[in-house]
Amino acid sequence: MEYNHIDLLINQIYNGTRNIPRFNQQEHAGICSAGPLLIGAIIVCDNARESIETSCNASGSQGSPANWKIDEAQEHELQCWAEAKGVWIPNSEQMLCQSFGDKIAEGAEAKVYYKTGDTHVVKLRTSIYATLGRALEAIALHNALFPETIMRVVGFTQDDDELFRIILTQPYIECQRLATKEEIDFMLASKGFKDNGDGKGINYISDHLHLEDMHPANVFIEPNTGSPVCIDCIVKFRR
Repeated sequence: MEYNHIDLLINQIYNGTRNIPRFNQQEHAGICSAGPLLIGAIIVCDNARESIETSCNASGSQGSPANWKIDEAQEHELQCWAEAKGVWIPNSEQMLCQSFGDKIAEGAEAKVYYKTGDTHVVKLRTSIYATLGRALEAIALHNALFPETIMRVVGFTQDDDELFRIILTQPYIECQRLATKEEIDFMLASKGFKDNGDGKGINYISDHLHLEDMHPANVFIEPNTGSPVCIDCIVKFRR
């Protein structure tokens, strides 16, 4: 797909004259709140997946292509597009430390940077999903569910551990304390979720979404409102 055509699609989606069929209206708002780079990245990854699937069908292969093949193609195509757009950031960890402060946290999915007094943190977020495209979807779904901690995509990189990472910003949330299981259950019930019954107590389902890793360390009680605020989670479509 030509990059100028991707730009056209980005503008149409951002302006509300085109949609991505698998996202509902609220989820489209989540895509747009993350900014044009997320929209473009989803388009690039969707096109990469479609190209791999078309090639497999043309060769007579049985079944869908392996996720690792899709992921590899999506990472390659997205890096090429990001470089062309000037949003591929080499040596990102050094740049983030210099510009946005020290690394204050690191988990399986993200490295978090913060400078005292700033209103936002910066995250290097890798994919713990089946493909890069699914990781991009998760940002849009998070924003739709938890608009108080909107993630905005600002670039892409491959950091020192050689993992493809999405660079994003997110509001800094003061933590009065960690939310209780009961508070998390109540918050999610109001959004249409219930415990998925796997016995872990941190994973939920709605009519079309899986929501996982909702343990108290990912849900803060914000001191001004006393309300639970989700800062991180795993969210994906029920397929």
